[in-house]
Amino acid sequence: MQKILVVEDESVIRNALRRLLERSGYEVSEAGSVQQAEADFRFADFDLIISDLRLPGAPGTDLIKKAGDVPVLIMTSYASLRSAVDSMRMGAVDYIAKPFDHGDMVSAVERIIADHPTARAQKRNSAGNDGQGSPGHGSGIIGNCPAMQTLYTQISRMAPTESTVLVLGETGTGKELVARSIHRQSSRADKTLISVNCAAIPDTLIESELFGYEKGAFTGANASRMGLIEAADGGTLFLDEIGELPMEAQARLLRFIQEGEIRRIGSVHSRKVNVRLICATHRNLQQLSVEGQFRQDLYYRINVLRLSLPPLRERGKDILHLAESMLQAQTQKLGKPAMHLSPRAIQAITTYQWPGNVRELEHAIERAVILSETEEIDNDSLGIDLELVNINRIRGQDGLPAAGSSRSGASSSANEPQEDLSLEDYFQRFVLEHQDSMSETELAQKLGVSRKCLWERRQRFGIPRSKSGTAARRRKSQSRAN
Repeated sequence: MQKILVVEDESVIRNALRRLLERSGYEVSEAGSVQQAEADFRFADFDLIISDLRLPGAPGTDLIKKAGDVPVLIMTSYASLRSAVDSMRMGAVDYIAKPFDHGDMVSAVERIIADHPTARAQKRNSAGNDGQGSPGHGSGIIGNCPAMQTLYTQISRMAPTESTVLVLGETGTGKELVARSIHRQSSRADKTLISVNCAAIPDTLIESELFGYEKGAFTGANASRMGLIEAADGGTLFLDEIGELPMEAQARLLRFIQEGEIRRIGSVHSRKVNVRLICATHRNLQQLSVEGQFRQDLYYRINVLRLSLPPLRERGKDILHLAESMLQAQTQKLGKPAMHLSPRAIQAITTYQWPGNVRELEHAIERAVILSETEEIDNDSLGIDLELVNINRIRGQDGLPAAGSSRSGASSSANEPQEDLSLEDYFQRFVLEHQDSMSETELAQKLGVSRKCLWERRQRFGIPRSKSGTAARRRKSQSRAN
């Protein structure tokens, strides 16, 4: 059973949190201050520490260093978002705003403990990845989440071999950076790395680009030319988006992999080459091979060692670390003074889904640095609408897809909610369905907007406050007072 230490000076909150966690199957210990926690317990005995930010004597952030490898979750009020962000920069694993939803708290605890199964080992790995021998050293790879730790380990094992590597991941996840990291840790590090984006070369030119051609092989071939595979002889060839290769080029590539030789277009002689091959794609090559759009024998040839890159939305605190690193790099590149992210920008960065992954984040940061007139970057400069992000999050909790998305293949029935609701339609539906049971403050918090914004939208959409709901809440408040 996982053990959790709750450090909270308000006994009502502390007892309620203890009961909630015990119902969820955790063993809970309590303390009213940092000093009491330090005197009564060994932090190494716990899987997680949950602490209020403001405590008598010393702040909850003091526990971060004292706890060592044990992750610390900071509780803070909505008005203290700046302090919560500072807590994460100091090493807190995450923060949660009070008053928190019980389900959100349990989900946060489950996620943190799952992401830190062996905190000591993870910390050692993180420290190892900061040195010269780290898998990401010199390649621009940033991240210490569990998925990235696994990736680093796999790279260090695969790089010294001569086997072909297939890198899988969504567009913008950094597949070329991984290829560079593999090359730099291989025995070919002092040789050439040739990178080719197969999707960027027209089908009519791809074979001549890869394999080269002899003079007179076709109209316009006024001189012989070496292909990119031959240029990589002794080094590494990285074929990005290999799923876009036309079938004719796939056949030639298969022979190169099988025989270690290439034949220029228009030549009758083959040339031996010694090339380490790394391929990458965002497509499902196995499915494409079943559909006849990708050679099955080629798929089996390149699918020797396989690496899967996590999308940015699944990388937790790495998102903020990446954003701050990119911000520093962009200010230096553009010759601007040091800049920082506002609390709303940090909230937007860490809650937005980033469908374009690391590349989209990089472009958002670059745009913000160029457009911001002050040293503080807000979410508007990043081009992220916080209201849209928050409402999409609520849609997800209600089982609805995010705006602009759809669930393909899902059956529809009269009892299911409509999936093509606009954000305005969804706002109206949510308010009308919940205003009898929620206060204005609760409605605003659930929708991720201020009470003023909720009032303004009521006026715009012509949604009056529910009299029955207001009366019911007044009677409920009076009964509590009595």
